[in-house]
Amino acid sequence: MKLIDLAIKRPVAVMAVVLMTVLLGWLALTTIPIQLTPDARKPIVIVQTSWRGAAPAEIEREIINRQEDVLKGLEGLEKMESSARRGRGSITMEFEISQSRERQLLLINNRLGQITGMPEEADEPRLITRDTDDNPVAWFVVKTLPGNDRNIYTYGDFVEDVVQDQLERVPGVALVNVYGGDERELRAIVDPRKIALYGLTIPEIASSLRGTNVNLSAGDVDEGKRRYTVRTESELNTIERVNQVVLRSRLDPSTGRIARVTVGDIATVAFGYKKPSVRIRNVGTNAVVVNVVRDTGTNVMEVMKGIRKVVKDLNAGPLPAAKISLEQVYDETVYINSAISLVTQNIWFGGTFAALILLLFLRSFGATVVISLAIPVSIIGSFVAMAALGRSINVISLAGIAFAVGMVVDAAIVVLENIYRHRQLGKSRSEAAFLGASEVWGAILVSALTTIAVFAPILVMKLVVGQLFRDIAVALSVAVLLSLVVAITVVPALANRLLGDKITDDSNRMRLPVVDEFAGWFVRAVTGFTRFTVGNRFAALCTVVLVCGVTGLSTWLFMPQKGYLPEGNRNLIIGITVPPPGYNLATMTDIARETEDSVRKHWASETGPESKPGEPPKMDRFWFIARDTRTILAASSVDPTRAKELIPIIRKVAFREPGTFGFVSQTSLFGRGFGGSNVVD
Repeated sequence: MKLIDLAIKRPVAVMAVVLMTVLLGWLALTTIPIQLTPDARKPIVIVQTSWRGAAPAEIEREIINRQEDVLKGLEGLEKMESSARRGRGSITMEFEISQSRERQLLLINNRLGQITGMPEEADEPRLITRDTDDNPVAWFVVKTLPGNDRNIYTYGDFVEDVVQDQLERVPGVALVNVYGGDERELRAIVDPRKIALYGLTIPEIASSLRGTNVNLSAGDVDEGKRRYTVRTESELNTIERVNQVVLRSRLDPSTGRIARVTVGDIATVAFGYKKPSVRIRNVGTNAVVVNVVRDTGTNVMEVMKGIRKVVKDLNAGPLPAAKISLEQVYDETVYINSAISLVTQNIWFGGTFAALILLLFLRSFGATVVISLAIPVSIIGSFVAMAALGRSINVISLAGIAFAVGMVVDAAIVVLENIYRHRQLGKSRSEAAFLGASEVWGAILVSALTTIAVFAPILVMKLVVGQLFRDIAVALSVAVLLSLVVAITVVPALANRLLGDKITDDSNRMRLPVVDEFAGWFVRAVTGFTRFTVGNRFAALCTVVLVCGVTGLSTWLFMPQKGYLPEGNRNLIIGITVPPPGYNLATMTDIARETEDSVRKHWASETGPESKPGEPPKMDRFWFIARDTRTILAASSVDPTRAKELIPIIRKVAFREPGTFGFVSQTSLFGRGFGGSNVVD
């Protein structure tokens, strides 16, 4: 009550607070991270172990089973999946949201150290961490420039050393991955006749190379006043070093000299490339791809700005010197800008139409201005709370703001209408403003608290759904609270100034003959129908049954498909095909190329970007990733709004190989990686 009285007596102070709230809201808006969806993090740790040449059954028996036995009891472990394929096994563990990723890494590392009896030929397990929202914000393709006949796959090490290194330095970048490049290695090609001559075996040679290729500390040596650390460095990184590795030495009794057999005596050492595990092609050409994953909580727009600058510098400097270029093929900010622009546009339209509807019913410019002021003050002021709570601007939070546009005027309408009623009773402006706000402030407080109570459980929920919808709860709750404050302070203060000196009837309101005539007819019809049903029990019963029946039938007929989250309309179609077991990489690549040739006629680069009436849109891009276990196909449309029409085209040609199965779908707005549909049939 005192707050209302103070607001009426100090309108300048009220407007100063309003301007300060709006200013702080704009400043907070510049600091809030902008991203597509809220961060919904579940810690994921992958244990990856390599054992070259081992069969999947051996890896499962000797490695996977032993690791699972020690890892299955980890605290907070929700899901554990393992897979074994030739030469490699992996265990993927997903933990509860409340679990610390760093702590889980430490526990996993300690438990893996307890395992005994692992195969000597197996490498040490690698721990890879990620979150459930680690979607790349950008994808790039490395291509050769005209006149460069070198195989692009041989640039893998160069891309890792130059491109990956530069991109990882961009502020906000968490991880940069390079796929498709061949890894360079030193090969020792053994002559069978020579190893037979010297009585050597392949395992013996491999053991000698493995034992030599180490850097060891030999301790400390005190010399005078100083202490020196002694290290033996024997890393085999050149052809000369490998050739000089001693495989066997013995004393020759006839000469008294030691005879040595080195690698150079029985083998030819040369640089080569490891056997590839993946092959990538982009729009009909071989390619190496690079993706960038951002840090959680960073502004995607700022991160992408830094990435573009680095790519521009790379394409102007070291890459042309190597006769290659870096081309961006996916940019998450394009979809973010489109989605946020659409929601922002809806907010502006919603606010404008809300003001027009108010003007239509209130018939007073002054009253409309007073109520409409609640919209920008409440919406912009909510950005302060969002920044303070570490939330982000995304499609979910903007949806909450869009909902709030229509809700924040409710309290102001109730207060102003009550003030208007007191003015019609002949009371002064200040008295009407005070009584009008004082009489209804309790009711609008309960209404606001009821709205907030609906979203309160989401604010404390620790599940993924809580993380996803926390932004909408914060945005809407804060906006409704601010609208309550505006209704009992700003509205009375402005009503005391803007409403006319004397209001005893509706003579000073605007006249809209057509609207007034329709409104009068509608009021008379509703009033007459109400009187009829109230006076006739049978009519009242029929009315209730009819309304309930129509409502129930409409709900059943127009019920949308049930789903966890909306799919969105991303311009990316993904297809995953899994062949029968036993196919090698060369066969998988051939299958993918056949698919590539079948859809080539739909490429914009081949037949132009325009499609004929009745035809599906042209493909802006088409690429595939072939592995020995599966093939991933991806396509984007020249017309982003028609991307879904590409699904039947890819599905028709993707599963022609006998025994092949998989799926083709449009990537979901909230999906991670290559996801299917969120719809429940």
